[in-house]
Amino acid sequence: MMAVQVTAADVSLFHLAAVYLGDATQWWRIAQLNGLGDPDLSGLVAPVWLEMPLPAPMLTDGLPELSA
Repeated sequence: MMAVQVTAADVSLFHLAAVYLGDATQWWRIAQLNGLGDPDLSGLVAPVWLEMPLPAPMLTDGLPELSA
């Protein structure tokens, strides 16, 4: 895990998930880790630090890993 500083430019957990996890639909993982229930960050006063989960390879694109 890593912590990132959320600024006013980060308008939603969808945006953060797209940037840090590579998949906007994984916003719920950030919410769960930080005790947040709403993907809209309008209730947070920026700047604030949020923990980011590590990207999950099996969740990033829905495609299985190809073996060499």
